[in-house]
Amino acid sequence: MSQTIHTPVLLDAVMTYLAPQIRESYLDLTAGYGGHATAVLKSTKAPQAATLVDRDQTAIEALRELEASGARVIHASFEEASRLLVQQGEHFDLVLADLGVSSLHLNTASRGFAFSQDGPLDMRMDQRSELTAAIVVNTYGQADLEHILRTYGEEPRARAVATAIVEHRPISTTAELARVIARVLPKGSRAHPATRSFQAIRIAVNDELGQLERSIPLWLQLLNPKGRIAVISFHSLEDRIVKQAFAEVAGDRYDADFTQLAKRPVVADDHEKVTNPRARSAKLRVLQRK
Repeated sequence: MSQTIHTPVLLDAVMTYLAPQIRESYLDLTAGYGGHATAVLKSTKAPQAATLVDRDQTAIEALRELEASGARVIHASFEEASRLLVQQGEHFDLVLADLGVSSLHLNTASRGFAFSQDGPLDMRMDQRSELTAAIVVNTYGQADLEHILRTYGEEPRARAVATAIVEHRPISTTAELARVIARVLPKGSRAHPATRSFQAIRIAVNDELGQLERSIPLWLQLLNPKGRIAVISFHSLEDRIVKQAFAEVAGDRYDADFTQLAKRPVVADDHEKVTNPRARSAKLRVLQRK
């Protein structure tokens, strides 16, 4: 099922560092199309002890097969689900969060994530959310747009891009927005000139960094003794948040409650970078509760 739709990133590394054992409980906070979850549950042989979370309706439908085998499926953001699980006093042996946007999102024009296919300015990971990319692009003030582009996209010419967006409103499609951005940025990089800006707007629409910062402390509360948590990030802003949060609770201090199982982020090998291009920017960090 999921393997043909979406190839999970860093699967071998996830399995190595999480090291799932029979009957261990599992929480997948971004279950997507079930790639990681399917592999983990083959090892734990305990779908009834698994909780799979996603805020995307398409992903929820794809997880029904695992739900039928006994897994609990929660349709919510990982922050909402984490708060609920903490309130319920739940604990898990294994926790995984894959923070990447799925290739299915990027390849579906109607979801409005990519400039490679023309579609509406949407970018919502949760289709129930009210905030869309169209609202950000067409109603936010120029200073706010500049802040989003500079902070979330690390776009060095954020002011020029924000000015161009405001001058060309209304903008209704991803291709139109990409053209507006490309006109004011120099060419020459292998990446499309709009790459940074699209990332920034997507992060703003989905509050990705805010949710991550608020959620990591909850995830640590959800871990059993000896439990392992793995987080896969895809850009420096996410990885910085994870790195700092993990460093604060782990280390050689006598009072540290956690141990980092990988001193440096785990990245894809050359083979995976070729066979699964999404893995090229992926970084895996892993903690274990003592």
